[in-house]
Amino acid sequence: MLGQLAEKLKTENLGKVLLNEPLKNHTTFKIGGPADLLFEPKDLESLKKAVVYMKEANVPIRAIGRGSNVLVADGGIEGVVIKIGDGLNHLEKSGNKITVGGGYSIIPLATVLSREAYTGLEFSAGIPGSIGGAVFMNAGAHGSDMSKIVERALILFPDGELKWLTNKELEFSYRTSILQKNGGICVEAVLVLEKGDKDTIMAELKKNKDYRRNTQPWNFPCCGSVFRNPLPDYAGNLIETSGLKGTQIGGAQISEMHANFIVNTGDAKAKDVLDLISYVQKTIKEKQGIELQTEVEIIGRNE
Repeated sequence: MLGQLAEKLKTENLGKVLLNEPLKNHTTFKIGGPADLLFEPKDLESLKKAVVYMKEANVPIRAIGRGSNVLVADGGIEGVVIKIGDGLNHLEKSGNKITVGGGYSIIPLATVLSREAYTGLEFSAGIPGSIGGAVFMNAGAHGSDMSKIVERALILFPDGELKWLTNKELEFSYRTSILQKNGGICVEAVLVLEKGDKDTIMAELKKNKDYRRNTQPWNFPCCGSVFRNPLPDYAGNLIETSGLKGTQIGGAQISEMHANFIVNTGDAKAKDVLDLISYVQKTIKEKQGIELQTEVEIIGRNE
């Protein structure tokens, strides 16, 4: 069934099609088993057409973006994984409304818009990943997040339906949205940004980018923050004060630079990361009386 679907997608030239593709090649963690079929659409219309074929084939559909903030299990992902990538990185500006494809990387988007004196995305400086993933998890930093700037988003649901959701319907809250409950993925978003002073905006963007570069271990493969902050405290602080910095299981290690990051030292498996996550949660519960919840999305099947 998947073979026939793959041939159909290739024949109609709808995008890149790969069978049994290791997802470690598509995540910032450099971890993850194979996707039965990986499909990267060449544009939004190709995605819409491909999704119809996937529904007809009755195969599970799962979407990923640039692969940050995600841990793919060692057993990979069943069915089709749709990668919202370069084919969906369109950008249109109309006054203070910005329509942007879900595959557009946040870092260059913030840079491009700041140069045109749009303010509202300064908080995102240095955040890896794409607009689609940022909407999915309500990415944020420095006192702001996506909920402050998203007017509406075009969502691809696991059953193949494409539907616009308003800011209210997205049910944003701290590092989450309704999409984490229903499995939808953002393929396009309309942002509302204001115009401001270009020099001030670019200075703020640089400050935030430098802070992230100086405090977070992006020199190693990682997924970003692993745990949600149990405000008013911070996960990194709880982990560090519990003496867990540098703790390692297999190829996965709690970063010496930032304790809320787990890094892949070179050959980590998803199981190593999951075991380390469990160890941290158990230790923090015993020592601090706090139950840490994961921010990283854990997907796929165990081996």
